[in-house]
Amino acid sequence: MGQCGITSSKTVLVFLNLIFWAVVIIAVGTLLFIIGLIGCCATIRESSCGLATFAAILLLVFVTECVVVVLGYIYRAKVEDEVNHSIQKVYNEYNGTNTDAPSRAIDYVQRQLHCCGIHNYSDWKNTRWFKESKNNSVPVSCCQPNISNCTGVLTRPADLYQEGCEALVVKKLKEIMMYVIWAALTFASIQMLGMLCACVVLCRRSHDPAYELLVTTNSYA
Repeated sequence: MGQCGITSSKTVLVFLNLIFWAVVIIAVGTLLFIIGLIGCCATIRESSCGLATFAAILLLVFVTECVVVVLGYIYRAKVEDEVNHSIQKVYNEYNGTNTDAPSRAIDYVQRQLHCCGIHNYSDWKNTRWFKESKNNSVPVSCCQPNISNCTGVLTRPADLYQEGCEALVVKKLKEIMMYVIWAALTFASIQMLGMLCACVVLCRRSHDPAYELLVTTNSYA
């Protein structure tokens, strides 16, 4: 029971990490909107202090997103190792009941990704559930949806999904990580443009006395 809890926790942590980074990107997008409003107000008021603060905030967020991108690439490279380490244990914990978390997770993954077993359906022969059931069949979640009356019996392998789940899970997780990375890069590019614009305005104010005089005159007017 304890080992089952540990294994389930590892699997859940992989997905929680992905959700965490997605939430980070959404939060950064909201923060970018708020920072943009601050930048607009500072530009309209021609405030050097406001523009400097705006550029500093953008720089801080930009650095943070660069860190997110680097961590995303690092974690993306480790996804396959994490899956390889845990998937065998999760399959071995399968008992075919809807009340068991690993069993529900495996059935869900096999149905959604159209896969069966770790590398293929024959991997089920090495699981404890297969040996204890002694019915020479795999879970019905391995059955292709267009096959009627499929019971998962191994004497009819054509009724089952032929591809293993490990490769598909790794592929799906890497795709999600790439979406997160590209989103972070997009936000970072926008913030870089904002920093450049703020710096240009600040440089004009500090090096163009006529511009400064015009702004001062308009302010009094």
